[in-house]
Amino acid sequence: MAARVSRVLFVDDEETVREALQQWLTLADYAVTTFDAPEAALAEIDETFPGILVSDVRMPRVDGLEVLERALARDPELPVLLVTGHGDVPMAVEAMRRGAYDFIEKPFAPERLVDAIGRACEKRHLTLRIRSLHAATDARGIESRLIGTSRAMETLRREVLDLAATPVNVVINGETGSGKELVAQCLHAFSGRRDARFVAVNCGAIPDTMVESELFGYEAGAFTGAVKRRVGKLEYAHRGTLFLDEIEAMPLLGQVKLLRVLQERRVERLGSNEAVAADLRTLCASKVDLRAQVEAGLFRADLYYRLGVAELRIPPLRERREDIPLLFEHFASLAAEAHGRAMRPLGARLVQDLVEQPWPGNVRELRNAAERYAFGLDRHGAAPEPEPEGSGPLSLANQVEAFERDLIRQALQRTQGNIAEVMRLLDLPRRTLNEKMQRYGLSRGDFVG
Repeated sequence: MAARVSRVLFVDDEETVREALQQWLTLADYAVTTFDAPEAALAEIDETFPGILVSDVRMPRVDGLEVLERALARDPELPVLLVTGHGDVPMAVEAMRRGAYDFIEKPFAPERLVDAIGRACEKRHLTLRIRSLHAATDARGIESRLIGTSRAMETLRREVLDLAATPVNVVINGETGSGKELVAQCLHAFSGRRDARFVAVNCGAIPDTMVESELFGYEAGAFTGAVKRRVGKLEYAHRGTLFLDEIEAMPLLGQVKLLRVLQERRVERLGSNEAVAADLRTLCASKVDLRAQVEAGLFRADLYYRLGVAELRIPPLRERREDIPLLFEHFASLAAEAHGRAMRPLGARLVQDLVEQPWPGNVRELRNAAERYAFGLDRHGAAPEPEPEGSGPLSLANQVEAFERDLIRQALQRTQGNIAEVMRLLDLPRRTLNEKMQRYGLSRGDFVG
């Protein structure tokens, strides 16, 4: 199993704040590394990093949004917490919209920050564990990745394997949460480029002013703040696969330069006159109709035809409802195994409810619901109602767990998430309460009034 996550990178330009937070978190058994600027912290982050990032919003050279974007470019699932002053709250709310895990407003109680970091570390542990479980099943073939027995999924798997065997660029169309990046990963994993890099870029998360530096890279001194050379995503994907998610968000100037790279298979870093090889296959995804974007003048026609040699459409969940119970059980089992919990069987009433739901968030929404189920919660965060008689008896251990979980949940509701008051009501030490809340998937933030 993946090691329990306890590593925290903390960025703040004030030395006194760094020292105080390091003391608090060290006492809470976290391994803390502090930084006065984000560059060194970001250099430690990749998709295997066993920890989280906490950053101040206001710093001399960068702000919290830039730190967030650069961190999520390295790993889109990394929990990033922002520490804000009162006047920075609107920026923090915008950061949450862009993918920040949480924000803490100054002045804050140490317990509030430690609690948020604990939840973020638990989320990171689950992410890394699920990734390791997915890696272990790679050899089982595409059926272990694109899960489903419906005719729509059988067709999609066949199309993916057919296109993976070719060098053509592919446009992947699908609604939010339908699994566009997963399909792109499969196109790479079953292609001749499988041993090279798969580089994912979320175009919608890159500000217009940073598109060129992110994609093409830059030389030291190319612009203010360019302290050293940085390889861009196009160059980094050399001999591999580049996946451009939310391609419709790329500004027109960036589209022009991307087209040139794809045509010439060479890229120039900003501030350089030397072109380097960029032999890559391009996959892109969009949740809108790119043809309509072309007709509206919002997307270049020549780039569209270069990218869209072939197209794949991912069916939404409502078009393959027969796959919902299988997917739900799969995701719940992964979450249960990652947390060392027994997987509860799905009752008939639950299965019927799952199949009848609209699932506007598609597989992403279903996965979140499955993970809540694995923690003993329903889709809305509450303890689920018991199945009707005849669904199968619970063991004594399961009944005790359910009773204990409900007592803690009721105490959290009664105190509106006041941990000290919950400790007093239940006569539990802080560490024991934390362990039980993590085991039962209970988060203080869900009960704060």
